[in-house]
Amino acid sequence: MTAAFAIPELRRRLLFVFAMFGVYVFGLHIPIPGVDHQRLAELFRRGGGGGILSLVDVFTGGALKTYTVFAMGIVPYINASIIMQLLTFAIPSWQEMSKEGESGRRRIGQYTRYFTVALSAVQGFGMTMLLRNEHVISSNPLALIQIIITLAAGTAFLMWLGEQITEKGIGNGISLIIFCGIMVRLPSQISGVWESVKSGAVQPWQLAVLIITFFATVMGVIYVTLGQRKIPIQHVKKMVGNKMTQGGTAYLPFRVASAGVIPIIFALSIQLLPLTFAQFVPPTSAFGETLQKWAHWMSPGENPITGLIYAAIIVFFTYFYTAVTMNVEQIADDLKKYGSYIPGIRPGKPTMEYLDKVMTRITLAGALFLAVIALMQYWIPALTNTGGANGFTLVGGTSLLIVVGVALETMQAIEAQLLMRNYEGFIR
Repeated sequence: MTAAFAIPELRRRLLFVFAMFGVYVFGLHIPIPGVDHQRLAELFRRGGGGGILSLVDVFTGGALKTYTVFAMGIVPYINASIIMQLLTFAIPSWQEMSKEGESGRRRIGQYTRYFTVALSAVQGFGMTMLLRNEHVISSNPLALIQIIITLAAGTAFLMWLGEQITEKGIGNGISLIIFCGIMVRLPSQISGVWESVKSGAVQPWQLAVLIITFFATVMGVIYVTLGQRKIPIQHVKKMVGNKMTQGGTAYLPFRVASAGVIPIIFALSIQLLPLTFAQFVPPTSAFGETLQKWAHWMSPGENPITGLIYAAIIVFFTYFYTAVTMNVEQIADDLKKYGSYIPGIRPGKPTMEYLDKVMTRITLAGALFLAVIALMQYWIPALTNTGGANGFTLVGGTSLLIVVGVALETMQAIEAQLLMRNYEGFIR
């Protein structure tokens, strides 16, 4: 980090990122009027919302718990980006657009922004209705419309802030905002755990289990995130114009966790669907009560059966997302087209079958790892008695995967910048 600050341009980029973090943290403390914060705090304490409130609060830096202008966080943008990515592969015209280079990616990015604003309004409406049913927000229609517009505007501002960090800072701006939102809660969570230890609610052995599990999980996430299966590729010599290109050996890297955190987000969305539908049904009706009971039962940490269902959905979506994003048939065709081959494997269909077999096996390892990490978010707090609204959540699930992944990605970006500048200086 000292070497990075020694380079003026890199120092400006890093200081810009920290300045934007300051803007984000400042926005976390601007409250929305008309909210009963005591009722909201009580709702979090008793685990209201079937788990959806705690899920969204992970990505908002605690803004949902205090219902500030950033209460929706960047969640609508995440959902919009995932949906747009899937639609790009499903719609042939959009797939062609993505191959047009910078102009095509810019148009898809513009569609994603529009979709984010629409989705933030819909999700803001659902969240507002949930809190209205819990008597956290008044039923005044004008006040409800004002809150929904404020939530959508907060998400739009965070989306713009992330794009500014990407352009003028270093690393992926959206990922860094999520990273900041998770890390800004860490001091209060550590303080809460320590207070629980002093009061006797958490025993010393439980604290030891929490610490050991945390560091072991971080090491496991780093190992799997960086894990690759390198398939050797042999390039043949060929004539290009009047020149003979040299052959050689390269590697085709297949990541073990190529789907990242997306399968966990998908799985949580599926299991929280009953709760989402329940917000549009009067809670006093028989159907509303049934939906509320179903939503409570479907919470991943509620019982072993729903935990197994949750894990199975994660495994399924890991394979689904990997199959969508990694087209092994296209990879095999490209290798054959450019005269490359895998030693010992014939080009064409045998290559495709071999790549599909390799991808299936390493995806299984990545899918099982994601399932275990996601369930640890519920197992470890229950074992160590560190759950609840102020518990230690950075021990598994989406938050830990995002923090470790973004930290690795940012470190690699800084390292690339340093290597580039040292290489230029060496040439001079």
